Amino acid sequence: QVQPVESGGGLVQAGGSLRLSCAASGRTFSSYAMGWFRQAPGKGREFVAAISWSGGSTYYTDSVKGRFTISRDNAKNTVYLQMNSLKPDDTAVYYCAAATYTATTELEYDYWGQGTQVTVSS
Repeated sequence: QVQPVESGGGLVQAGGSLRLSCAASGRTFSSYAMGWFRQAPGKGREFVAAISWSGGSTYYTDSVKGRFTISRDNAKNTVYLQMNSLKPDDTAVYYCAAATYTATTELEYDYWGQGTQVTVSS
């Protein structure tokens, strides 16, 4: 089992950057694929990015390609989401999640963090 805990959210102006971190407890972190999802006010939760257990494969939703980068450090049990060129539409609660294999749908993820708020002002 792993328990993800997100950090790094905040308020940023459009065009700015933020780096989210997700620290996951548990000795088996390196065996899990990790993903980032987000939920904007009044909307459902959507996939943002995912990374395989080794870090060798990454996936992104089209709206963040070229702006966001997912990475992981298995020695630190941490996954990151570097967000550049932020837009007001990126405003949401961002969730980190763990899955037994790399996936882009939330049903495939078994363990979820509590989320961290990202607000992008125009």
